[in-house]
Amino acid sequence: MTASTPDRYIHFLSDTWEGKIHDYRLLKEELPPQLPWFKRVVVRVDSGYIGIIKDYDCQEVVIPKKKPPRQELTAQDKAENKAKATQRIPVEHAFGGLKRYRILSDRLRMHDLCAHNIILGVCAGIWNFYITN
Repeated sequence: MTASTPDRYIHFLSDTWEGKIHDYRLLKEELPPQLPWFKRVVVRVDSGYIGIIKDYDCQEVVIPKKKPPRQELTAQDKAENKAKATQRIPVEHAFGGLKRYRILSDRLRMHDLCAHNIILGVCAGIWNFYITN
């Protein structure tokens, strides 16, 4: 899990988790809902974080609308989702910055997750240095 700002600066990296884990569960494990993590920020997330609205105290949550079962989204809903996705582009660019160092895009063949976390942090630091200079 990563948290970045619209200028693509990475502010938070969670530890590496072994196996498959849902994004929202990972958020609740790393940042418990009882604390005011997002009280003064606008949170832009994808549709995998649908429960963030009820569990976290946020200044504002920007989340796309999901398609209802066996129905289609209206043209207005699609336009709103596109506008929300446009706001998330810098976040995706921050992920792309980490993938530039191939730490996320290649298969992980090391078994020491602690070393992987350190390498991932170094890559995030190099990315942050790159975008600020």
